[in-house]
Amino acid sequence: MNANIAALLRSAADRHPDTTALVVGEDRYSWTELDRAVDAFAAGCLRRGIRAGERVALLLGNSYEFVVAYLGTVRAGLVAVPLNPAYTAPEVALMLRDCGARLLLVQEATARVGSAAADALPGCELVDVSVAWEGLLDRDAVLAETETSPETLALLLFTAGTSGRPKGAMLTHGALRANVEDLLSLTDPPAVADDDVVLLVLPLFHVYGLNTALALSVAAGATIVLTDLFDPAESLALIARHRVTTVAGVPGMYRAWCAVPGVGEAMATVRLLSSGAAPLPVRTYEQFAELTGLRIYEGYGMTETAPVVSTTLVSGAPKPGSVGRPLPGVEVRLVEEGVDGAEDVDDGDPGEVWIRGRSVFAGYWPDGAGGPDADGWFHSGDVAYADEDGDLHLVDRRREVILVNGFNVYPREIEQVIDDVPGVGEVAVVGVPDDVTGEAVVALVVPKVGATVAPDVVLAHCAQRLARFKCPSIVRVVPELPHSATGKIAKGRLREVYGDVAYGE
Repeated sequence: MNANIAALLRSAADRHPDTTALVVGEDRYSWTELDRAVDAFAAGCLRRGIRAGERVALLLGNSYEFVVAYLGTVRAGLVAVPLNPAYTAPEVALMLRDCGARLLLVQEATARVGSAAADALPGCELVDVSVAWEGLLDRDAVLAETETSPETLALLLFTAGTSGRPKGAMLTHGALRANVEDLLSLTDPPAVADDDVVLLVLPLFHVYGLNTALALSVAAGATIVLTDLFDPAESLALIARHRVTTVAGVPGMYRAWCAVPGVGEAMATVRLLSSGAAPLPVRTYEQFAELTGLRIYEGYGMTETAPVVSTTLVSGAPKPGSVGRPLPGVEVRLVEEGVDGAEDVDDGDPGEVWIRGRSVFAGYWPDGAGGPDADGWFHSGDVAYADEDGDLHLVDRRREVILVNGFNVYPREIEQVIDDVPGVGEVAVVGVPDDVTGEAVVALVVPKVGATVAPDVVLAHCAQRLARFKCPSIVRVVPELPHSATGKIAKGRLREVYGDVAYGE
């Protein structure tokens, strides 16, 4: 079997040749049209002399060109390297040098940054798809179908490591396909079906948008409504206009939609909503359900697992605060380091999430360092516990655990408590050095629009619900928190944004 992730597109074109595959603005593309364009891009890369295993970097927003370039790159046996269009030239240059890209695709909005970055890597060709798209395509070539093994590298996605320096996670065709196939095996309710219309506003440079939204929809033959940059009102208008049935989102999207009048009416055709990339606050889940009558299925995953590890879709029952059960084909252990080495935790206790399965990555570029251990287990660094039903609940990132007088304090637990304080819009809890306790707990709180939050009220609320050593030493009210492209709070940038004062220094 051809394991190439782009073979999913060929299959969809064979099954539904004239059905609409992709909607971008006023433009519509059938499965046959999309498949032929992907062939033309793949042939164009080969015509340029780019050979199997070489890297093609995409500094593009969500667009028809991104979809074709990504699928064409992997179809040609090349390695796609999607990059965040918001990156600066030094950031892009670092990643281009690291992966040794042969080709960098930019658009009007990223051309200046891309040009400056490409100068740092001799041999990296720069092409602006805004002005030279047709030049990338070889529409006359007949592309021979070649066998791709599951172990062949398809995708290089840079993700921040504990050191802060981006590392390229190596995802194979087999890993990407495995995650898609595991999700397609869920049928009650189905994650996606061929008669679905899927809103895709998640950034395609992120694995959630790229594999869980795009590739999964392609595999099912569902119609994709693609848009760039999330706007609450405009996205609801798209949902209503195109009669969208399935939405893959992040917590910030659902929180924003709750503030738009008529959200329930706009989502009248929606059958399934999912959330990932960051924990979904229970309050947001409940408010959205009250406004729309729709419940959100929450999942957990990471770049290194292509990405989904678990989801409440497995049981078919959304559960506020839970990320569900592991996908079929994915094994999970909850582990703690004991005197005699790593051991599974007792029932109900939190432990580090270890993951094993076909969708786990092959390690970090270029030599596979940091990948699964000798027994195939990837040590995620995330901490979770399983409830009596076997559903997982995330506690926190292991590297974000705060050590107060020798006791582990999980920021996520405190954030959930503070999130219930009236007027609180967002919160981030971090640890800072403390001469007495080793580390102290600091909470940065953003009020809702039009609301005020008093630090004393937050502290009193925490004192009623948390052990003393878990309570924040300092509460700072700030105007906003930095976010990643998927809406997750970027804790690593808090000092950059607010300076030492954000940490009470």
